[in-house]
Formats: sequence, C-alpha cells, structure tokens
Amino acid sequence: MKLQNDLILRAARGESIERYPVWLMRQAGRILPEYRAVRSKLSGFKELVETPEFAAEVTIQPVDILDVDAAIIFSDILVVPEAMGLEYQMLEQKGPWFEKTIRDEQGLKYAETGFDVEDRLGYVLEAIRVTKKELNGRVPLIGFAGAPWTIFCYMVEGRGSKTFSESRKLLYTNPTLAHELLSRITEVTIQYLKAQVKAGADMLQLFDSWAGILGTEQYAEFGLKYLDKIASAITEVPLTIFSKGAISSVEAIAKLDCNTVGLDWNMDIVKIREQIGETRTLQGNLDPCALYASHADVELSTNKLLNSFKSRRHIVNLGHGVYPDIDPEKVKTFIKTVKSYEIKY
Repeated sequence: MKLQNDLILRAARGESIERYPVWLMRQAGRILPEYRAVRSKLSGFKELVETPEFAAEVTIQPVDILDVDAAIIFSDILVVPEAMGLEYQMLEQKGPWFEKTIRDEQGLKYAETGFDVEDRLGYVLEAIRVTKKELNGRVPLIGFAGAPWTIFCYMVEGRGSKTFSESRKLLYTNPTLAHELLSRITEVTIQYLKAQVKAGADMLQLFDSWAGILGTEQYAEFGLKYLDKIASAITEVPLTIFSKGAISSVEAIAKLDCNTVGLDWNMDIVKIREQIGETRTLQGNLDPCALYASHADVELSTNKLLNSFKSRRHIVNLGHGVYPDIDPEKVKTFIKTVKSYEIKY
C-alpha cells in the first residue's frame, strides 16, 4: 500500500523533504484522555500490550489527535525478555519488576533462544498488522525493541535502578556470562525486529535507555558491539538507534549501519552535526520539560531548536518520551510549530 505521508522515511534515508517530520516518543500514552479511556477497560498495562485490537487503537490515537507524521506500535521493550523465559510484571507507580533474575550461569535457563519468535510475540505482530490495516497508508508505522544492553540491565537487575550496579558488576566479575547473555538477547532481538518488518513495520527504532550509565570503553564492548550486529542484520527498512546519555559514543553510533541517530536533550545538535556531517539523519531533541511552559514559550523553544539545524537530515522529536502530565494542547503547539517551519537548508 502506497503511503500518503512518507516524509519520515524520506528524512531517514536522506532524501528530499519539503518540511521536517515530527513525532514523539511515548506519544501513545497517558497524555491522552482517549488512551486512559481505553486503559480503564482493562486490568492493566500488560493486558493492553497483549491485546492487539486495543494496542492498535492507542497506537493510532496520536495520529488522529496530535497529527504526528508517524505512529509507533504500542508495546514494551520487556516483551523480549519475557519471550525468552523471564516473566515481568508492570507495577503501578513502581515500574517493571522481575521475580527472577540472571546473575550466574544457572540463570541462563531464563534466557532461551531458538524458539519461534513469531509465536511467542505473535500478539505484537498482530497489533502491527491490525494497525497497518486501520492506518490505511496515512502515515508510516514504527516498530521497536530495546537494545541488548538495556534489556540485559533489566534481566540482571530485575527492576529499574538509579545505578544498575548489579548489571555493571557483572561486566567486571563475569564478562563471559555478560557476553553470553548479550549475545542471546541480540539473537532474539534480530528475529523479533525482522518479524515486525514482515508484519508491516515501515521503520524500526532501538531504545538503549541505559546506555549513559557505561563509560565509553565499556559501552563499546558491551553496547555498541551488539548494536552493530543488529544494525548489520536489519536491511529492509530504515533503522534509528537512540542511546540515551551516550554522549561520548555518538560518533561511533553514527558509524553503525543505521539511518538515524537519536539524540537526548543533553546532546548538542550543532556539535554532533559537525562531528558526523551529512552521513546520518539526526532525531530529537527538545527537552520534554519545555512542554510545561506556556504555548508562546513552547513555540519559541521549538523554533530555537529548528533554527539550530544545519541540514535537512533531521526528524523532530523530544529528547526522551513525553511526560504523562504534559498538556496535550502544548504537544499540539510543538507539532504545529514544526509543521509550519520553513526549512532554510
């Protein structure tokens, strides 16, 4: 099916664009009353993720309500460790929690490979198929997965953490085990992403939420090495790599076989464009907190961001996910400002 709006795909590939495309991480979520209405029908977050018709509905809501240039499938990065054998719960106000963890060789029994990914994660793939049908070519659909290092952190830690000290400790005390687990996660992630493309995803994003807790050398060894394997394997659609906090590794990320490098709000777009040139599209990176300001200030902040671009190779987004208590009308101001901006390059 021919897309009516393929702007984000053209921007990712470095092709001609008439304006900058815009979408938001976590756009399908708690900022929208319509999302909360769907969520109220269900027992919780996981049931929403695992019910394709509802997941599709909340995926499409931001396209209808916010007028973004892409939908991103409503799911969670932790479906991968669960498929591998490590079940998680999503606790209200606390976030993800795993009853079991992997901190020694015995724990690898909870990190299965060789299973049918399309079977165990069929609910995500069905949500993609339903969404694609209902979008009817209006905008592209983004699929995603967690990067191996970030998934590793949850599988070792068992929950969110300020330090992820158990995960980092393992890199020093048992690097062989760490690499084995990362390799297994990578293998399953490649299969999962390819299955998403087969189901209809038009582009993909890898989220490395905890990249910034590693030093440059450790991230090269335990992060980038596995991102490289995934990027080399995904050839069918454009790929974005978003490594939050990995400021010193941006040049190395840009050398991977990806189309787009996602930037968090602490990264200097001008300096990074100077570092990597026109080789990659950049995505980001307005501070999500800027959307708490007045409509006039949101417009000013957005225009300041847009004026900092030195290339057409850009996809506009926030520097992380939109926060749940932000006024959707401020988000609309952000999007309208981007859409009305005249590209100077």
